[in-house]
Amino acid sequence: MVYKFRVILDAEEDIFRDIAILDEDTLEDLHNAIFNSFGFDGMEVASFYTCDETWNQEDEISLFDTGDIPGEQKIMSDYKLSDILDEENTKLLYVYDFINMWTFLIELASVEEQEAGATYPETLFAHGEMPDEAIEKNFEADNADDYANDYEDGLDPDDLDLFEGDDSFEDFGYEENWN
Repeated sequence: MVYKFRVILDAEEDIFRDIAILDEDTLEDLHNAIFNSFGFDGMEVASFYTCDETWNQEDEISLFDTGDIPGEQKIMSDYKLSDILDEENTKLLYVYDFINMWTFLIELASVEEQEAGATYPETLFAHGEMPDEAIEKNFEADNADDYANDYEDGLDPDDLDLFEGDDSFEDFGYEENWN
């Protein structure tokens, strides 16, 4: 079977690509198809995230094993597309380059029979040009106002100098002008 995805860049302008890929290909294959389709060089780290119907982020599936015990964490190459996507679970989030945070909404648009002679993955349609920079993300927590209300100006002045009045470093032979 062939999965046909619409991959939408989270941007002010409409920028998306339609990609066809085999259901037995892996998330790493989809990662490669996405960065090629959007013109990235593929040299940055990326992750997929499962999500619910309203795009709320759930589990991360990274490109590389970032766990404490090697081999314990499953990565993109461990997941066939058919393992995590079907007619009921159609959405994924994808983040490419964790410095710039290029964020994409991915939706499975259709599942079709493989066409004879076609090569996959394939970019079926491209709309819009990539901006020079990713849009700025707001990572403010839902309860940020509650925190600010706890501390009138958002900061507790006593927390600004952690070592003021603290002589504990003298026990370690620390000298302020050591060089």
